Amino acid sequence: MIILITGASHTGKTLLAQRMLERYKYPYLSIDHLKMGLIRSGNTKLTPKDDEALTEYLWPIVREMIKTAIENRQNLIVEGCYIPFEWRQDFGEQYLVSIKFVCLAMTEAFIDNHFDTIKNHSSDIETRLNDMDYTPDSLKEDNLYYINGFIQSGELVTLIETDYEETIKSILEKKII
Repeated sequence: MIILITGASHTGKTLLAQRMLERYKYPYLSIDHLKMGLIRSGNTKLTPKDDEALTEYLWPIVREMIKTAIENRQNLIVEGCYIPFEWRQDFGEQYLVSIKFVCLAMTEAFIDNHFDTIKNHSSDIETRLNDMDYTPDSLKEDNLYYINGFIQSGELVTLIETDYEETIKSILEKKII
């Protein structure tokens, strides 16, 4: 089984992946780690700010890793924001039956009511470097981008509306596997 977790920055993708690892004992791949490895090793001239170009660059690699894991009957959680809206088009039905998709996004009201808490928890699982650039408005814009893009592609988006922990708990309690 492959579990794809995506969504806007600061929505708790890595926290959800960590909790799924603990619950299901599936390893997880952080697309951010792959990104930084390729950038730091000089295998790309892209920078961490090149989001769209990074999706185009990273997705073919991640996509083929997913196919390989499925073919080898291995479980894997893949987490990151570099999953294109039309990701399903890259897989035949023989792969799609083994992939579960989760997109996390925060509503504008949640961001308005909890921005300080979001900021205070931004390094719960991994230490974020240079993380002072985002504002409530930039966070809203980023979340809206993911909400609109994935909904237009026919995907379900899990909205974080009132209680973050309850939303994450509800995802974990769903029968994914």
